[in-house]
Amino acid sequence: MVQAVQRVVLVSGPSGAGRSTAINALEDFGFESIDNIPLSLVPRLVEGSQNLPRPMALGIDVRNREFSADGLIEVHKALSALPGLTCDLLYLDCAPEVLSRRYSETRRRHPLAPDESPGEGIARELALLEDVRSRADVLIDTTDLTIHDLRAEMEGWFGQATGQGMALSVHSFSYKRGLPQGLDLAFDCRFLRNPHWQPELRPFTGLDMPVADYVAGDPRYDGLIERVVDLLLFVLPGVVEEGKAHFSVGFGCTGGKHRSVATAENIAAALAQEGWRVSIRHRELERRGITQGKGVMPTQGGKAL
Repeated sequence: MVQAVQRVVLVSGPSGAGRSTAINALEDFGFESIDNIPLSLVPRLVEGSQNLPRPMALGIDVRNREFSADGLIEVHKALSALPGLTCDLLYLDCAPEVLSRRYSETRRRHPLAPDESPGEGIARELALLEDVRSRADVLIDTTDLTIHDLRAEMEGWFGQATGQGMALSVHSFSYKRGLPQGLDLAFDCRFLRNPHWQPELRPFTGLDMPVADYVAGDPRYDGLIERVVDLLLFVLPGVVEEGKAHFSVGFGCTGGKHRSVATAENIAAALAQEGWRVSIRHRELERRGITQGKGVMPTQGGKAL
């Protein structure tokens, strides 16, 4: 018989991104929910509740005087290390201009700029939360989501009626900046041929087809994809049976821009095709604000520039 694992979800993100909606959704899914809890109380609360059958959702944000990004990251790390407990850090993200519009519609004051314009508070909060965002296990961008869309997204990740019941994320990263926190498995893609040394490919990323095709042209690439997918399809059902709520797989290369991105995209697509609900995080591209490929390479006289 598999031992039940207590689950805790720490919910954070900028004010106005939908954190309250997410916490309410988790409560509807059977979580015991507490919003705006002081960081110092979280370890004692969780340790005293580990034998309870209900999972917990804890809202943590800048409204509390104890809040700090480093403090939240440390709490997440400490809870993740506790035996018999799995801890997810859920980050609700949103574009600054949409946050500003939401504040103008509600006419509420921003907690970090009570006597100034909401825009100034939004900028401060996003800067404060930058490290929290990069460490999130699950990131949901609510920029283009309605309340109903967000609830549906939450159900996909945390509801018991849909999906595998486990959050699966695939990451790309640069070894120069170290491994992303919380990876369960990491694969090194630096043995694949590097588009960086092709001048016409260097400005592009693994999200662009010319780069993806170049990486896939390495004679070792198909073997890598096949072996990694086979391994994950063997491991993941056992991870679910163990009761783990989140599983992260990382792919790294030198710059985190070409090989790791293309490989992560390919692996994520293969897992999704097998029925797994997958999210993709490209850490280095996110730092540059890159969310999609540029398309085909510009040409001049029929030749790639």
